[in-house]
Amino acid sequence: MANATVRFIIKRQANPESRPYWEEFDLRSRPGMNVIIGLMDIAANPVDRFGKTTTPVTYDSNCLEEVCGSCAMLINGKAAMACSSLISKLEQPVRLEPLSRFPVVRDLAVDRSVLFENLKRVQAWVPIDGTYDLGSGPRISPSKQEEMYPLSRCISCCLCLEVCPQVTPATGFAGAAVINQVRLFNDHPTGKAIKAERLHAMMGDGGIQECSFAQNCVKICPKGIPLTTSISNVYGQVIKQALADFFRR
Repeated sequence: MANATVRFIIKRQANPESRPYWEEFDLRSRPGMNVIIGLMDIAANPVDRFGKTTTPVTYDSNCLEEVCGSCAMLINGKAAMACSSLISKLEQPVRLEPLSRFPVVRDLAVDRSVLFENLKRVQAWVPIDGTYDLGSGPRISPSKQEEMYPLSRCISCCLCLEVCPQVTPATGFAGAAVINQVRLFNDHPTGKAIKAERLHAMMGDGGIQECSFAQNCVKICPKGIPLTTSISNVYGQVIKQALADFFRR
């Protein structure tokens, strides 16, 4: 077992304009090894399985404990977090590719800024009036806290966007993660001050009407967020807002 090896087959790309290619690496396997450890081993000794010296593989990672959401990639063709993907649980050889719904920056690193642009579009924050002390905020009951907490666990990994059939250039669909944040901040006693603005953003291009309710998002979410429930909830809010706007004319 001490001499066991694991083969990594990695899709690489030097820059956004260059052609992708594949490289293979044979690494020493050990108990508890995950995909990130394998990528770290390659960085420490960037030599492919044929003995040719190459460059370290570029990828995103930070916390290494499924909190930051940055190490999302395709592992054996499936969207997953590299930090929590144990080699012992994966079919071998282990094939790594960048997420397919986002522009490649280099190797396994992709540009996921579209998520943050959409979060800005729906104003996914609690608004405050100035930087001075406003005193204590409104009380939130324990039952409401329990309801809202699961919605706040999003780590911006973008796995829900990767597996959603509606996230395409044609639809510009904002995705489940953004819709979930609309629900979270619309439920907040201070955040609901701009509830109508968020719902109006959800009515525009790429809004909630693009969702086909495939439910892939709720199955893939590493934090177990009830995304389809959030989508249904916000859809109802959007309908009520649209009716209110119609009768206010």
